[in-house]
This record gives sequence, structure tokens and C-alpha cells, in this order.
Amino acid sequence: MLQFMRKHAKFFYVFFFLVIISFIFFYIGPIDENTNPVLVEIGEEKIYLDEYWRTYDRLRDYYRQLYGDKFDEKMEEKLDLKNMTLDTLIQERLLLLKAREMGITVTDKELQEAIMNEPAFKRDGVFRRDIYLRILELNRMSPRYYEAIKRRELTLRKINFLVQDTVDISDIDLVGFNDNKEFINTIKNAVLSEKRQKVLEAFVGAIKNEIRVKVHRELIE
Repeated sequence: MLQFMRKHAKFFYVFFFLVIISFIFFYIGPIDENTNPVLVEIGEEKIYLDEYWRTYDRLRDYYRQLYGDKFDEKMEEKLDLKNMTLDTLIQERLLLLKAREMGITVTDKELQEAIMNEPAFKRDGVFRRDIYLRILELNRMSPRYYEAIKRRELTLRKINFLVQDTVDISDIDLVGFNDNKEFINTIKNAVLSEKRQKVLEAFVGAIKNEIRVKVHRELIE
């Protein structure tokens, strides 16, 4: 499994930038941009060092939960978690900038539905505003701040689907495999994921050619 993830780590990037936002309840307040060095400059946008380390910690915690005692320093090095974190944040910011340019937006209704369907804010299957406000308070977040993060997540989902959903897989991709339907479906999904990720990588690469990206890598070495 580790060898597979090392080889195909990029296939998980689009998943990771959604995971990053879904870990919002482990995030303690907004970053003070005045006291943190700038790690990455993407056009006029900036990624701050504190944001990077918090994201890195969340990804490391994700792998620790996934692998348990098997996750150690050696596995962390093989996964190249530092560069994975950096690439994930850059990709996320580039996609958000492109979404803005393309006019991709999230309506207030879409945002409201997403929040009301969040399991953390429900009791007995019903959204509870008092629970919503209490959870945000415990995590030192205002509704306005949380809603901005949630809107960003939904925007990322939209542009991701727009780019990747045009990709399909033909029967020729599966020539040579046996008639085991479960096995074929597993292979089909893997090949489809690979194709979609390549399309996304090409799309992000094209954005990089349009927008200047400057990384102060010495801050994390």
C-alpha cells in the first residue's frame, strides 16, 4: 500500500485539499497575517508559514489515524509529506483563483444547504442552529469566518468536478482482464481516477503558466 501511495501520491491531492477544509474543527482561529512569514506568493495571493504548518499537522494526523502504529518517521519521509503539503496548498489556491476568473460562485442557498446538511450540526437528523453556533464558539470561529471557509470548499468542489467530470473510460482500457466484475470495477475506477488526475494536473499546470508562483522553500527546510 505504501509503495502504491508513493507512486500515485498526486492522485490524492484533490482529495487532500478537501480533507484540509473538512478538518476545520481542528483549526484554531484565523491566521494573523501580520506576524507570519510568507511561504508562497501566487500572484497577489499569499500562503503564510503558519497555514502551511497547520495543514502539515492535519495531514500527518490523517495518516496517523489511517495507519496507526505503522505510521512512523520513515513512512512520513517516504510519503514526502512536506512537499505534499506544499503542493496541496498551492494547487488549492491556484484552483480558487481560476474559479474566480471563470465566474464560478457558490450561492447563498447552496451554502445554507451545505451547512444544514453537515452531520456535526445535527441532532436526530435535524439541523440545530444552537449546536452550530456552539461548535463554532468552541473552535473560536465566527459564523462569518466558517461560512467563508465553507464557501471556499464548495467552490473547490465545483471547479474540480467541472475539470474532471468530462473524463471517461473506454472498454479498451480493460482489455486483457478477466470476467470478475468486482475486479474489473476496481481496475476501472483506478484507471478513471488516474485519467481524471492527469487532466487536473494539466489544468493546474496551465494555470501556473499564467500566474507567477514564488516559493520561499528555505522556510520549511
